[in-house]
Amino acid sequence: MKFVSTRSIEGERLSASEAILKGLAADGGLFIPEEMPSSLPDFTLDKGAWYAMYTAMKPFFDGDELEGELERICRSAFDFPIAFHTNDGKDTLELFYGPTAAFKDFGARFLAYSMETLLERRNEDITILVATSGDTGGAVASAFHGRSHISVKVLFPKGRVAERQRRQLTGWDGNVSSYEVEGSFDDCQKMVKDAFMDPELKGLSSANSINLGRLLPQYAYYVWASNLYLELYGKKPVIIIPSGNVGNSTGAFWAKAAGAPIEMIVLAVNENRTIPDYLESGEYSPRPSVETLANAMDVGAPSNMERLFALFPTYDEFSANVSSWSVSDDEIRETIKEEWEENSHIICPHTACGERVRRDHFRDDPTIVVATAHPAKFESIVEPIVGKTIAIPRSLFDIMHKESRSTEIAVDYHLLFS
Repeated sequence: MKFVSTRSIEGERLSASEAILKGLAADGGLFIPEEMPSSLPDFTLDKGAWYAMYTAMKPFFDGDELEGELERICRSAFDFPIAFHTNDGKDTLELFYGPTAAFKDFGARFLAYSMETLLERRNEDITILVATSGDTGGAVASAFHGRSHISVKVLFPKGRVAERQRRQLTGWDGNVSSYEVEGSFDDCQKMVKDAFMDPELKGLSSANSINLGRLLPQYAYYVWASNLYLELYGKKPVIIIPSGNVGNSTGAFWAKAAGAPIEMIVLAVNENRTIPDYLESGEYSPRPSVETLANAMDVGAPSNMERLFALFPTYDEFSANVSSWSVSDDEIRETIKEEWEENSHIICPHTACGERVRRDHFRDDPTIVVATAHPAKFESIVEPIVGKTIAIPRSLFDIMHKESRSTEIAVDYHLLFS
């Protein structure tokens, strides 16, 4: 299988490994499969999620230099559980049991193991640039910390992440450096893209969801989750995904395109309404992000929209396949309260966006809401609402007690290399 740019499908054709190491296409586009797998390979749910995910990803590595290493990489990267919080078909897919208590541990760890394997073979070094609005940077820092041949620069908007998230972004040393940027997440993301396009900077790659290696594990756990749901209930689920940069959602759309038993995919966004506004108006207008309680979704110009536009190139195709609703901060608070009082289930602000959309629009449908982060990462928001202290996962407790290290910089990517 080969991968091409969203901006020039007649341009470079790279293997999965080449695309993973490069991060961004030469023309600034994002890598997509030249052709989506026509059908899913046969796999079993009996060997655990990691094995089903490995099987689901195999077609993307057909003939690739990582083909023989893929099973080992998946077993090592996905060594933590995925859980279904079941509620009579109104289920929640809990993806926050990894080292940094967020769904991004799946993609970050897969990417770290894959890159380290490839770079050791080549005896080459690489610098990872990652912009984060909350959870991505912590997952990448954790996954890549101490990896050979790799250094990491994490960029995050100063004053716009939760304190426990900030500790996960700055509690590192060695090959991981953190930068507090005087700007928004969109500014951080633009700095990364501008650095990639600078011909004088060599040996750069990305660990954001623009990187193919982040996206493929997300594709894979939707294959696993939808098949498990079908086995449990005999129905295809509507999957409701809290969405910011749209990488997690794109993974689900790829899974559906490859034949996963998914009825519909819904994007739940916060007050950053770029996608719902496009669906309502037919005009796509990225804009500066606004701050919300669901800060990891504070994205006004989602990078992975390029991949969705490649999958659904016209407005009619896009609107026929993509649904999206916006959730306000007041609705987030209300939903956290309702879910606790009705189901004794504590959720984070991002998951609350998905739960609000389910309650308002899909109450009678078979559904999976994707829980993207552990609520303990947002204790200042969640604990006053539910009226109790949330137990802290051990991994989060450990990072909270590490020394915090970061550098404050202006919105100028050159400062990352000075």
